[in-house]
Amino acid sequence: MYSLKTGFQVDIMNPYITTILCAAGFILILAILILRNEHQRKKYFLRMIRRIYGQVPDREYEAGDLERISHYYQKIKGDGFVIDDITWNDLDMDRIYMLLNQTVSSPGEDVLYAMLRKPLFSQEEVEKREKLIDFFSTDVQKREKIQMLLSTVGKTRLGSLADTIFAINDAPKASLGIHLGMLAAMAASLAVLPLLPVYGFLLFIALGIINMVIYQAGKDHKIMEIYLDSFGSLLRMLTAADEMETVSWPEVSGQMEAIRRGKKAFTGLRKRAFFLTGANSGTDDFFQAILDYVRMVFHIDILLYNSVLKEVQGKTDVIIEMLDAMGELDACISVASFREILPLSCRPEFISGQKGQAADKAELQVEDLYHPLIAEPVANSMRASGGILVTGSNASGKSTFLKNIAINTILAQTVCTCTCSKYRAPFMKVMTSMALRDDLSGGESYFMVEIRSLKRILDESKKPEPLLCIIDEVLRGTNTIERIAASSRILYNLAKPHVLPFAATHDIELSYILEGSYSNYHFSEEITDHEVVFNYLLKKGRATTRNAIRLLDMLGYDPELVRAAKAAATEFEQTGIWEHICPNG
Repeated sequence: MYSLKTGFQVDIMNPYITTILCAAGFILILAILILRNEHQRKKYFLRMIRRIYGQVPDREYEAGDLERISHYYQKIKGDGFVIDDITWNDLDMDRIYMLLNQTVSSPGEDVLYAMLRKPLFSQEEVEKREKLIDFFSTDVQKREKIQMLLSTVGKTRLGSLADTIFAINDAPKASLGIHLGMLAAMAASLAVLPLLPVYGFLLFIALGIINMVIYQAGKDHKIMEIYLDSFGSLLRMLTAADEMETVSWPEVSGQMEAIRRGKKAFTGLRKRAFFLTGANSGTDDFFQAILDYVRMVFHIDILLYNSVLKEVQGKTDVIIEMLDAMGELDACISVASFREILPLSCRPEFISGQKGQAADKAELQVEDLYHPLIAEPVANSMRASGGILVTGSNASGKSTFLKNIAINTILAQTVCTCTCSKYRAPFMKVMTSMALRDDLSGGESYFMVEIRSLKRILDESKKPEPLLCIIDEVLRGTNTIERIAASSRILYNLAKPHVLPFAATHDIELSYILEGSYSNYHFSEEITDHEVVFNYLLKKGRATTRNAIRLLDMLGYDPELVRAAKAAATEFEQTGIWEHICPNG
């Protein structure tokens, strides 16, 4: 073909020119598709974050997800006071976490979980976190920009990001012999192409297939997979850090400084690790799908692994600092979204004792307090100073109310948000002993599990810092006489100025024994037209109803049995002695 512009003749039938033109066309089409895919991804993600903000999260958690998310907290919890496993499980805090979690990145979900397990104990820390949450609550444009930047980091599908980061220093090196040999063979096949195009092409294809099989089945790849995923996550964090260079808002200056330090520590990493991000990125990136095949054919990620590992090892602290900074931004946006979900919420007010006192007095004031996990909750208000004893029948609301006191104390000191109209208290440690079970694996009975749980609270109460402790049915695992004798002494020992003990019990006797140390409250119910009606409203004083026996009558028990039970209960109340039952005749 003759070119009118240059006068030169171009032979488009030449196979080499045709190959070059096809390759150039393919690269151009691929570039257009990548740009289009990225544009569509950003549009989709922006629509998504706008749709879910202020809505109840709809994420479905798979088995092991929360255990994996908790690993970051387990690594960084330190020696200070944390919400221990018994308290966390008693209060069903996994569900509270799921209600809060609208994060868009692995650092975000890891840090949010750690926040809930590590209460704050200073006004300065609370105000700092509150300012960040309030900033994201009020500035929609900047909130969405941060979320878009954090979407680059994404969520990992393989193991825990925190696990791999902490394990990097002990990561094994790869044996590169077979991978270098296969790469040399493929390079040789390309050299054959100009001489024997057909055979060279077939050889290249055959070697590529063999390389893919080696990649999928090879031991090196399986051992390194979790670390390769970690490198990929780190690279995405660095990519997000690049884009955050333009963020200069004073509200996030501390987090941005930590992110910049992390980026500076890994300036040489991305030049060698371009091909390391992959299928575990948690995204459906079209470009990454192409790179997955490139990795399988050429083993570039394995060949780069050792050099990247050398670059990363010894810098765990820098990575964690960057992860924590990004995660804090993401987590605080989740808290801002959580506030929008709540029909009623308030910011906690913290009080402290006078200067020179050994400890603050433990007291609590809440108004219109409701449980965040109940669809149509009933709100209650109270002012507590000293021990609180709550009586009432089963299902009347005792346990739910006590759990809600503890949950809101934790929420106050972690996410600066309470599900009530007013919360006022000092900074308090929170411990519970409620939903205990037999330890089958350890061979311990329920009673042994229970007394161990109570002892940890008693031990903590000896320390001077304010403590909120919640106990449901003290020593239910033993007989009535010993239960009342021991539980009254345990509760009495918890009645200290710096301890705020709440206890639920069916043993009315305790309300009399502890009358000087504990204030009595109760929940009650009504039986009307053969139906039990609970109003879940907290009332002052001890429970006085005898509805358990009335329920026997309602369900058609023998009238004589019911009459005798009522008479026995009345006799005991008057004399403190149980009537002896004689055999008939």
